[in-house]
Amino acid sequence: MSSAANTAPLWQPDADRIAAAAVTRFQSWAAERYGAPADGGYAALHRWSVDELDTFWQAVADWFDVRFSTPYETVLADRSMPGAQWFPGATLNYAEHALRTAEDPSRADDPALLYVDETHEPTPVSWSQLRRQVGSLAAELRALGVRPGDRVSGYLPNIPQATVALLATAAVGGVWTSCAPDFGARSVLDRFQQVEPVVLFAVDGYRYGGKEHDRTDTVAELRRELPTLRATVHVPLLGTAAPEGALDWSALTSADTEPVFEQVPFAHPLWVLYSSGTTGLPKAIVQSQGGILLEHFKQLGLHCDLGPEDRFFWFTSTGWMMWNFLVSGLLTGTTVVLYDGSPGYPGTGAQWRVAELTGATLFGTSAAYVMACAKADVHPARDHDLSAVKCVATTGSPLPPDGFRWLHDEVDSDLWIASVSGGTDVCSCFAGAVPTLPVHIGELQAACLGTDLQAWDPQGKPLTGEVGELVVTNPMPSMPVHFWNDPDGSRYHDSYFDTYPGAWRHGDWITITGHGSVVIHGRSDSTLNRQGVRMGSADIYEVVERLPEIKESLVIGLEERDGGYWMPLFVHLAEGATLDDALRTRVKQAIRTALSPRHVPDEIIEVPAVPHTLTGKRIEVPVKRLLQGTPLAKAVNPGSVDNLELLHFYEALARTRR
Repeated sequence: MSSAANTAPLWQPDADRIAAAAVTRFQSWAAERYGAPADGGYAALHRWSVDELDTFWQAVADWFDVRFSTPYETVLADRSMPGAQWFPGATLNYAEHALRTAEDPSRADDPALLYVDETHEPTPVSWSQLRRQVGSLAAELRALGVRPGDRVSGYLPNIPQATVALLATAAVGGVWTSCAPDFGARSVLDRFQQVEPVVLFAVDGYRYGGKEHDRTDTVAELRRELPTLRATVHVPLLGTAAPEGALDWSALTSADTEPVFEQVPFAHPLWVLYSSGTTGLPKAIVQSQGGILLEHFKQLGLHCDLGPEDRFFWFTSTGWMMWNFLVSGLLTGTTVVLYDGSPGYPGTGAQWRVAELTGATLFGTSAAYVMACAKADVHPARDHDLSAVKCVATTGSPLPPDGFRWLHDEVDSDLWIASVSGGTDVCSCFAGAVPTLPVHIGELQAACLGTDLQAWDPQGKPLTGEVGELVVTNPMPSMPVHFWNDPDGSRYHDSYFDTYPGAWRHGDWITITGHGSVVIHGRSDSTLNRQGVRMGSADIYEVVERLPEIKESLVIGLEERDGGYWMPLFVHLAEGATLDDALRTRVKQAIRTALSPRHVPDEIIEVPAVPHTLTGKRIEVPVKRLLQGTPLAKAVNPGSVDNLELLHFYEALARTRR
C-alpha cells in the first residue's frame, strides 16, 4: 500500500481553480435546487450523491440539460443489482446530445474533431461538417434497412470516420460495436459473430510505426464469416478501390442532410463493448443510450472538468472502452483529438508531441506509457510547449508513485495528475479525477460522484486503511443493461454479483485511505496470498520496474498440491541487461525494502517478453492456469492475446515442474 497517506500532497489546486471548476458550480447550484450540501467540499457532495442517489442523477440530467423527448416517470424504479431501472418512460438520443454544439452558429465552424496520424499534421473536422456527415450517413443506414436495435460494426482505427459511423448508428437507434484493425480475423469474429451485425464499416489497412498494414484479406474473411451482413462500407485509408459488392464511404457521407435522431427508451442499447476474453469468448457487454449519456456527462463535465474551451486527447484504439469515452467528449462541447498511430513513433515522446500540436488541455494515456517515457529519459516540458495541458490522466493499470513524481518533475510542478480506474464493464471510472482535491503520490483522488465505492473483506464488512475487494453498493446508470446472448442473465450475474449478492464486485484489490483517496493493488482474481496475507501484483511491479534493467515483469502465485506456495517473478530485461546473481539480489532487496519479506519471489526467471491482452493488460490468470498444468487451448482464448507464442514458454515451464 502507498505510504503517501502520511505525506503532504504532491499537488493542491489553488482557490481560483477550485472556484472555476464545474463541480464547484454544480455543487452550489444543486444546493439551491436539490438540497445538496453547500459546504464541506467534494466529500460532502459525494456523500450526498450516494445517499440521495435519485436526486443526484436528476440534478445531473437537469444541470446538463438532457433532452428527454418524453418525460421520465421516476429516476430509479428499481434499485436492485442487477436489474436497476433508470428513468423509465423517458426517450432521448445520445447522438443528438453529442452534436448539440453544432446548433450554435457561433460554434459551427469550430473544430469538433482534430485528427492526427503519424505525420503529426492535425486535420480539423468542424461541428457543422461532423453534423452533416452524420446526417448523410444516418439517412443511408436507414435506406439500407437499419432499424433500431440492429447492430452496426466497425473494423476501423481511431479516425474521424469511426466517430461519424458511431454517431450515425446511434442516431438511427442502431447498436454500435467496434474492433481495432490490429485485431486478427479470429479475434474480431469472436466478438462480432456474437452480435450478428447487419453493416460492417472496414478500412483497407492502417499505418502504424511508419509502415502500412494491409487488411484487405482480413476484411474479406470477415465478410464471409458474418452471414448477417447486408452491406459493407469501404473506408479507403490506404487509398484502394472498394472491393466488389462494397459501398464507398464518400458516397454515403457527401449529402447535405440534416440528421434525424430516433428517440429511443432510456435503456435502449447504444453499443456493445467486450471483455478481454482471455479464458473464453469475450463477454459482449451492452450499455444503454441514456445510461452512457448521463454517466459520461457527469464524468467528463464534472470530474474531467471539460467544456467548450478544452481539447481532449486520450491515446486509445477503437478496441478499448477509452475510445468510446473519448468520443463522448463531444457531449461537453469539447474538441476531441483523435490520434491514429503508434504511441512511440517516431520516438517514445510522440504522444507529447501530439499534445503540443493539438493544444490538448487534458491529455490521457496509459501508466505504462508514462513509465516508458521515464525509462527512455524523455523530457516533455523541455522538448515541447505543453502550456495548454492542465491535466495528465492515466489508466489501464495503476500509475506507480515514480510515475507521479516524474510527471510532476518533467511536465509541470502545477500539473493536475489524475490516475483513474474503472472498467469496460461500466465504460467509466469508479475512482479518479476530481479537479478540486489534492493529489497524493500513488493514490487516486477519490471515488466518483454517484458511486458508492467501498473496500470489503470476505464477509462483506467495509474496510478503511486496509486492502479489500472493490465493490460498488449502489447501481450506476452505465452498468450493463445485459450481456448479449445471456437470456436468463446468469452470466451477467455471475460476473459481478456472485460473491456479494446485491453488490458489484469488480475484481480489484483496493485500499480506501483515511482521507478518502483510493489505492489500487491489482486484480483480485490473480491474488497473491502467502500465509493468509493478500498482496497486490501491482505493488510488486511498481518496485521491480523502477530498476533500469527491468523492462516489464509478471508475478504469479501458485497454490501447490503439497500445500506449498510458489511465487515466481518473470522479468523481461532491458536491452543489454543480464539476469545474473547481482541483479537477482538487487530485485529481491528492492522488494523486501519497499514492501515486505513476504513479497519477495521464490524465483526470478527471465522471459522473452510479457504477454498482454489486445488492450495492453498483463495476462496473469491464464499464465497461472498454464503453470498449474492447464492445456494452452483451455487456459486462454488465443484471439485475446497480443503474442500467443509467448505463452509457450510458460507451458514448457509447467512441464518441467511436474
